[in-house]
Amino acid sequence: MNECQQVEPVVRGSAQNAHSVVVRFAGDSGDGMQVAGSQVAVTSALMGNDIATFPDFPAEIRAPKGTPAGVSGFQVHFASSDVLTPGDQVDVLVAMNPAALKVNLDAVKPHGTIIVDVDAFDRKGLRLAKYENNPIEDGSLGEYQVVEAPITSQTRAAVAEAGVGHKIATRCRNFFAMGIVYWLYGRDLDATIRFIDTRFSEEVAQADKLALTSGWNFGETTEAFERSYVVPPAKPKPGTYRNVTGNEALAFGLVTAAYLSGKELFYSAYPITPASDILHKLSRFSECGVRTFQAEDEIAAICSAIGASFGGALGVTGSSGPGIALKTEALGYAVMLELPLVVINVQRGGPSTGLPTKVEQADLFQAVMGRNGEAPMPVLAASGPSDCFETVIEAWRIATKLMTPVMVLSDAFTANGAEPWNYPDIRTLEPISIDHPKAMTHGEPFMPYERDEWLARPWALPGTEGLTHRIGGIEKQNGSGAISYDPQNHETMVNLRAQKVKNARDLMTSLEMEGERSGELLIVSWGGMRGTCREAVKRARGEGKSVSHIHLRHLNPFPKDLGDLLRDFKQVIVAELNSGQLLQLLRAEYLVDASGLNKVRGQPFRIDDIAAQIDTSLEEKN
Repeated sequence: MNECQQVEPVVRGSAQNAHSVVVRFAGDSGDGMQVAGSQVAVTSALMGNDIATFPDFPAEIRAPKGTPAGVSGFQVHFASSDVLTPGDQVDVLVAMNPAALKVNLDAVKPHGTIIVDVDAFDRKGLRLAKYENNPIEDGSLGEYQVVEAPITSQTRAAVAEAGVGHKIATRCRNFFAMGIVYWLYGRDLDATIRFIDTRFSEEVAQADKLALTSGWNFGETTEAFERSYVVPPAKPKPGTYRNVTGNEALAFGLVTAAYLSGKELFYSAYPITPASDILHKLSRFSECGVRTFQAEDEIAAICSAIGASFGGALGVTGSSGPGIALKTEALGYAVMLELPLVVINVQRGGPSTGLPTKVEQADLFQAVMGRNGEAPMPVLAASGPSDCFETVIEAWRIATKLMTPVMVLSDAFTANGAEPWNYPDIRTLEPISIDHPKAMTHGEPFMPYERDEWLARPWALPGTEGLTHRIGGIEKQNGSGAISYDPQNHETMVNLRAQKVKNARDLMTSLEMEGERSGELLIVSWGGMRGTCREAVKRARGEGKSVSHIHLRHLNPFPKDLGDLLRDFKQVIVAELNSGQLLQLLRAEYLVDASGLNKVRGQPFRIDDIAAQIDTSLEEKN
C-alpha cells in the first residue's frame, strides 16, 4: 500500500441502532488522547449527531509516564437527539495502558466495552499502575466486554512503509485506536484524514492515515466485538453550526460585542490555566480591530485593560481564581473610577494553585465580595460552552449601560468542553448603543460624576475639548469628581454605586426554568452545571415527580422574581461544585430554608448524583 485509502463507513449486517453513545479515550499525557477524542467529536458532529465533550488532563506538563497521576482523558458523547452533558458512565473505554484502565474503570457502564492496548500490559506497565495482578487475566473485568487489541505492535507494523522512526511510529497509536472506534460506530474517516493532511508533514501524515485505516480494519476483521452500531443523525434547529469550546465562544463573544458597540477590543492577560486559550484565540483577530497584550503579571494585565477602557475601548482582562486574587486592588480601582470593564474568571480547583486542570465553582464569594471596601459589581455566569458567547455580550451591555466593571464566571468544565453552536447572523443582534459626551466650548464646567437615570456617569474620552477631569482611586465628590474626604459624600457615593449595580436587574434576561413555578422540589444551579441538572430534572418529571429547575446566569444582583420563586416550593436544593457559596447567598438574601448538594472533587456532577438527591429529598419529605 503506497498511500492510505479512505474506508467508507460500513458496518456489519448485525449492526444495531444506538440512540446515544459515550466514549472515553485514556492514556498517558502525550499519547494523543485529546486529539483522538476531539476528532471523534468533530466527525460525529459532521455526521449530524449532537455532541458534548469533556477533556480531563493532569496538571503536570509531563507526569511520570505510566502512572495514575499522568493519565489524560477525553470523553465525547454523541447522540441522535439533544445532548446536554458529556455523559455519566461510558459505553466504551479505550485504555492505552494499565494506569488508564485503573483510573477510569469506575466510569464504565456495567457490561460496557473496554478496549485495551494489550501490548502495554507488561510487567513494567502493571507495576507503574500498582496492579499486583494483570486485570485482563485475573477475572476482575468479568462484567465487561474486554477487547484485547495489540495497538502498539500493530500500529508499528502498519506504518512501517511510511518510513518514520520508531518513536513517531509508536505515537501513531492514538489514530489506530480512533480507527477501531470509527468502525465500531460507523464513523466516517474523511474529516480526520483532512485534519491529518493539514496538521502534519507528508511523512507523518501518511503514517497517521495508515494507523487510522489499520485500526478500522482491525475492528472489521476481529471477532472480539459482538456487533457494531449506527447512531442516526439528530434533528437540530435549522441554522449554521460549528463546534465550539467555552473559551472560543468567549473570544467570539468579545469580538462581536466590540463590533456591536463600535469599539476596538483590548484584551490583556497573563497566561494561566484554564483561561489562556482566550488570549490565544483573540490574538488571531487583529484584522477585526482586536489588540491583545500578554502582560508581565496579573496586575499589569488588569491595569492596562482599565487604561484601555479610559481611552474608549472595550477593555477586558481574563484569568483564573489565583490571578483574580492578584487583580483585586485594581478591581476596586475600576469600581471607584466607574468605567466599563469586563473581567473573565475561568474557575479551577483551589485554593492557591490548587487543581489547575480540574473543575470547581469556588470563586463565587470572590466574585461577589472579594474586594476591600464597598465595591459591588454585577456578576454573570455562563451555563455552557456556547452560552459563553451570549453571556459576555450581555456583560458588555451592562458594563456600558451602568458604567461599571462586570465579572463573567466560567469554569474549566465549560472552558474546555465543546458542543455544536448555532451561531447567529450578526445582522440580527441588537447593537450596543454608547453615547460619549461631546466637546464643550462654552466654558461651563464638565461634571464627570453627574448621573443619568441609570445612575451611570458619562464616559468622557480623554482629549475631548472641555471634558478635562480628575480620575484616580481616592473618593470623588458626587457630580464634580473632585477629591473628597467628606463623610456624608462618601456614604452617598457608596450608596450610589451599590444602587447602580442593583439597577442591573432591569437589564437582565428572564429566568430560565424547567417545570412548574411551584411544587414539591426546586433544583437551583449555576455555571456549567445546567445540562446535568436539567437532564436529572427531566428524568424525574418523566417519572411523574414534582420537580422543577431554575438555572441562574445572574448572580449579583439576583433576578427580581427569584425570591418569590424560591418561596413557592416546599424544598429547595442548590447544586454547586463548592461547599455551598450560592446556598449561603440565597439563604441570606431571601431567608429560605434551602439545602445544598455539593461536590469538591475536581470533577463535575453526574446526572445520577442529582437524580439520587431528588429521590432522597422527595422520600424524606413524604
